[in-house]
Amino acid sequence: MKYLMWLLNAAIFFVLFAFALNNQDSVTLHLFFGASWQAPLVLVILVALVLGVFLGVAVMLPLWLRARRSRRQQASASMMGNTAFGVESTQATLEPIDRRHGL
Repeated sequence: MKYLMWLLNAAIFFVLFAFALNNQDSVTLHLFFGASWQAPLVLVILVALVLGVFLGVAVMLPLWLRARRSRRQQASASMMGNTAFGVESTQATLEPIDRRHGL
């Protein structure tokens, strides 16, 4: 299994390396206010990829932190709800059971 992953990583590397060798042509990006940037195509694609990953992480970070905080709060609440024997106490609900649907 270890060699299979090594082969997969090597194949991905060689495909990306061949892509980089085939896309060395210079491109010009026309930015705002008349500014322009001239660079190899593969570098422009790499910068776009890195910026996309960074923006994706920046957008998802508050959601990840909020989910992490709620998991911690749930874990601490479940630890507080345990009895001396380590078993959570459960109470029966007093709501009537709806049997109209056969459940």
